[in-house]
Amino acid sequence: MAPTSVPTASAIEVPETFLKKRKQNEKAREERLAAATAARKAGKAKRKVIFKRAESYVKEYLNKEKEEIRLKRAARTAGDFYVPAQPKVYFVVRIRGINEIAPKPRKIMQLLRLLQINNGVFVKVTRATQQMLRLIEPYITYGEPNIKSVRELIYKRGYGKVDKQRIPLSNNAVIEQSLGKYDILCIEDLVHEIATAGPNFKQAANFLWPFKLSNPTGGWRTRKFKHFVQGGDFGDRETNINKLIRQMN
Repeated sequence: MAPTSVPTASAIEVPETFLKKRKQNEKAREERLAAATAARKAGKAKRKVIFKRAESYVKEYLNKEKEEIRLKRAARTAGDFYVPAQPKVYFVVRIRGINEIAPKPRKIMQLLRLLQINNGVFVKVTRATQQMLRLIEPYITYGEPNIKSVRELIYKRGYGKVDKQRIPLSNNAVIEQSLGKYDILCIEDLVHEIATAGPNFKQAANFLWPFKLSNPTGGWRTRKFKHFVQGGDFGDRETNINKLIRQMN
């Protein structure tokens, strides 16, 4: 057979730039795979921590409930009255618009971030906040939310404040990014911190964007601008706030 001038595949030399590019691509691919594997392992470990925390919170809530029932029974047996502990957290809802509001109540509502009608926020009960709520009482209704109400509000209507933007709490990464330094990693941590008025309540409550609620099903009472105890809607309604939250959520 006559010799041919076409070189074989093994005889062709590959350009050095091409080899370098191939090597860089292989290295980048290996790094990506290693990073993905590490992220998977870290995610798995974090999920375990989150599940354990959620379990411990459920136990804590149940024990608290059982202890309250036990104390009520003990008081009844002894012929006494059981006086429950003072609330630690209030859920405050704005029920009036902007017309004819004096400057002081207007400023307080700005501080509490109640800028629109049907806006709701969690407030820690202190002497200062109680005085503030008393001043703006004709424009708001508030009470002591239970665990169920806190959880339903955060899961259904919860939005976080990330870089001054309203971001939905679609996954735990949003919460961890903003509150990870306070050891609040997931939505259940956030619920627990708010419900128990924990040490980082201020940061957790400020992270939550004010809740935008609907009008209650069935509407407000006929005499909306009278106090709750007089058949109206404004003022302190204690544990009855939970019924209102169900109607507005």
